[in-house]
Amino acid sequence: MDDNLSFLDAGFLETEDSDPHASLTIGALAIMEGPVPGHDEFRDTVAARFAKLPHARDRVHTVPLDFSAPSWSPDPHFDLGHHLRRVALPEPGEEEDLFGFVARVMAHRLDRDRPLWECWVVEGLTCDRWAVLTKIHHCMADGITGTKLFEAMCDEVVAETSSAAQSDTDTDTEVVPTGGTRLERVESLAHSTIEFLSPARQLRLVSETLAVPRRLTAAGIGVATGLTHLLSEMLTSSTDTSLIGSIGRQRRYCAARVRMHDVREICSTYQVTVNDVALAAITTGLRQLLVNRGERPEPHTVRTLVPVSVRSTAEERAIHNQVSLMLPFLPVDIEDPVEQLVAVHNRLTAHKASKEAEGGKAFTAVAQYGLFMPMAWAVRLATRFPQHSVVAVATNVPGPKATRHMMGRMILEIFPYVPIALRLRIGIAILSYGDHLAFGLTGDYDTTPDLTDLSTSIERGVLTLLSSARAADAATE
Repeated sequence: MDDNLSFLDAGFLETEDSDPHASLTIGALAIMEGPVPGHDEFRDTVAARFAKLPHARDRVHTVPLDFSAPSWSPDPHFDLGHHLRRVALPEPGEEEDLFGFVARVMAHRLDRDRPLWECWVVEGLTCDRWAVLTKIHHCMADGITGTKLFEAMCDEVVAETSSAAQSDTDTDTEVVPTGGTRLERVESLAHSTIEFLSPARQLRLVSETLAVPRRLTAAGIGVATGLTHLLSEMLTSSTDTSLIGSIGRQRRYCAARVRMHDVREICSTYQVTVNDVALAAITTGLRQLLVNRGERPEPHTVRTLVPVSVRSTAEERAIHNQVSLMLPFLPVDIEDPVEQLVAVHNRLTAHKASKEAEGGKAFTAVAQYGLFMPMAWAVRLATRFPQHSVVAVATNVPGPKATRHMMGRMILEIFPYVPIALRLRIGIAILSYGDHLAFGLTGDYDTTPDLTDLSTSIERGVLTLLSSARAADAATE
């Protein structure tokens, strides 16, 4: 039976269609130890695990002129071989070569005529290592779900509780209530013009639409206030900077690594969250990037899109996107790292109190009850106008807390990938795994040749905060 995409899921397709330079796929790169699996072993593992997940064998079905929402339908010619790839890096297989490969693969759009995912085995890394790159279209999953899909590829372990898995991060893992039970999703819209225009269908849509005000009232007046605040920020331009502008089709990719133990030590000293520390380190990096480019970091220079998971307990197993956003300015105008950290913490606290995320969730919930065609056309129209508000995206996703294995081989590190589009030249995904906190940096190839400088500055930012935290603790002893 066909399964309609939610308005938010479909929005990623609409955005990709509106931006010819975007490939809206998310991904995870796992660095492995041990012998590289043979073709049959890898294929059998994927067939037994990943290919059984929702929509792994489905392709997107669209309706002309967007008369109804896209839907998932079984691919009658599904062939697992189309989705499994294998490649070997040229010797000596340095990290730079691996990240360059990731950038090229992720920049290439997935084939809409097939299920929207790929899985690559990458051989030839230094120190007898290899890697697995999973690539999934954003219309299939958000960061939280993407991590769960990746973990489905791993060998079975004692299940971790959801709360424990999410305890180290609070940006893309925050569950935002909307007052009582979640807004119920409307039944699938018709797949043909005849059904779409039928009197019975129109009456049902009218009935569902009239129920929306009651549902919004139950969600609280604060939701409306948060939505107003969010829309106001989206329409307000940031200070002009080279961090935002037109992008090409090619991408750069690199990573920053820090120890989760060090991050927790900083959190304990300054009474902040892991996400606060991560965003403060990103602030340090972007500030240094601007200074190196000869630009002056100002208070309203870097407004950042910070995704927030709004996945309730009842929706924990849902595969579709359950995400809203906040749009804080990062304090790149502040030079002192500790003052930056305090400012980040205070700003995120204020944005959470303003209920921006709840407002965004309410908007997508209401849109789910409306006619898809005008909403889709509105998204296409809006994305064709150059946006000047958001400069970067920074998303924080919780990964496995314990060491994981795949086909009996240990996973040494995991690096996340987030796409860029709509004049955003830099995207940063943050993923925790064991004692590792990894920053996956995506950049436009032509306009971010200094992306590795940003990763270095992020690592240095965490070390600077760690030194300050230890000095502060020593002073109080």
